[in-house]
Order: sequence, then structure tokens, then C-alpha cells
Amino acid sequence: MTSTANHKAQLQHRLADLKSRLSGITTELVAEHSPDWEDLATEREGDEVLEGMGNAGLLEIRRIKAALARIAAGDYGICAKCGQDITSERLDVLPDTPFCRNCAE
Repeated sequence: MTSTANHKAQLQHRLADLKSRLSGITTELVAEHSPDWEDLATEREGDEVLEGMGNAGLLEIRRIKAALARIAAGDYGICAKCGQDITSERLDVLPDTPFCRNCAE
């Protein structure tokens, strides 16, 4: 399997995982809250954490979908800023990155 195919499989797996997690977060956020004030305060703090996780997950989903679109277009592994190749080592660590190391700094 080529490096791009490996990265595509990795991205697709991560995308499915994120979608599953976001579904769970959504379920938690719409769940009925406790009528007890102290419990409600704790639940609200938890909701803020869940919302933050959900927002971070949505951003990662956008990056993954963009990377999958670059794979489909044949532009994967090419820096979106300078046009140079992104090293395979960098893509192994950050498969959704659109930038080479120099342009990401």
C-alpha cells in the first residue's frame, strides 16, 4: 500500500472516530439537567468542556475533509503555501497538514 493510501485510510478512520465522538457529545449536551443547583453547576461546567471538545473535533473534521479532498485531487503532500513536497515523515505525524515544516512555522 502506498504512503498516500496509508494516510487516506488513517484519515478516514480518524474521521469516523471523530464523528462518533461528536455524536456522543451532542447526546450529552441535550440530556436533561439536574434540578439541584449544585449538581446543575457541575453539569454546566461539564457542558463547557464538552462544547470545547466538540468545537475542536469540528475543526479537525474540516482539516481531515480538506486533506481527503487534496488526495482526491492529486494535490496531497504538496505544501499549499510554497508548492514544495511535504516530507513523508511530517505526513506520518500530521496526515491532515496542508503545509510543509517551513511554511507551518
